[in-house]
Amino acid sequence: MRSRLRLLILIVILAIVLYPLVWMVGTSFKSPQEIASNIGLIPRDLTPGNFAAGWQKFDVGFGRFFMNSAMVSALTVVGNTASCLLAAYAFGRLRFRGRKFWFAIMIATLLLPGHVLIIPQYILFRTLGWVGGDWPYLPLLVPQFLATEAFFVFLIVQFMRGIPRELDEAAKIDGASPYAVFKHVILPLSRPALVTTAIFSFIWTWNDFFRQLVYLSELQDYTAPVALTLFIDSTSESSVGPMFAMSLLSLIPVFMFFVAFQRMLVEGINTSGLKG
Repeated sequence: MRSRLRLLILIVILAIVLYPLVWMVGTSFKSPQEIASNIGLIPRDLTPGNFAAGWQKFDVGFGRFFMNSAMVSALTVVGNTASCLLAAYAFGRLRFRGRKFWFAIMIATLLLPGHVLIIPQYILFRTLGWVGGDWPYLPLLVPQFLATEAFFVFLIVQFMRGIPRELDEAAKIDGASPYAVFKHVILPLSRPALVTTAIFSFIWTWNDFFRQLVYLSELQDYTAPVALTLFIDSTSESSVGPMFAMSLLSLIPVFMFFVAFQRMLVEGINTSGLKG
């Protein structure tokens, strides 16, 4: 009886969590008149034309926005995983003067709200000529290659601390340099942590709205989250059906990326860095 009650509670929680998603799916197939009159989950008359209308709503096809989001997300994943891994290796395995001090400073940056940094970062990037230039994605991408995400550095450092130092010492006895230790010992064992970093980097970047809204000013440079706001114009007229249709399509890459690496994500949470 207790197991059945627990299962029932989980089903209720799952229904509450999935209700907005199911409602969005149903709304994406409703006509404008039915959206205003039918608040149910299932549309009375299917309107698949919302997808075509949303895809061709603007002068720039929505596929361009998808490509921009994919490009920014992919480069962010590469930059975050590479730079945070190197920084974490330095903090977690190397010995140098001031290591604990600089690690504490890096952890302290986690206490700063991201919105507090927007204005000084914007002034810096504008001074460098990166805002409104020929390549408007520089303010979004360059910091990712400089290990500015302290959360991921901390995550990988904690993972590396679970790898026995005896492996490093054994490699050094065999004549391995710090670079060789990193390449042949730390890097292979850190794969679960890297996959976890890649998954969260992709999801957070794909869903990011505020930073992309600040730095992207041209329509052809917009990403999918920013482009979704264009369905509501200055006259307060909105294309709700096409907007929900494009929102549904925007969820597919995140869902596929998570499903593809779900096993490694669980492994990265559970493993201590060694197998067998």
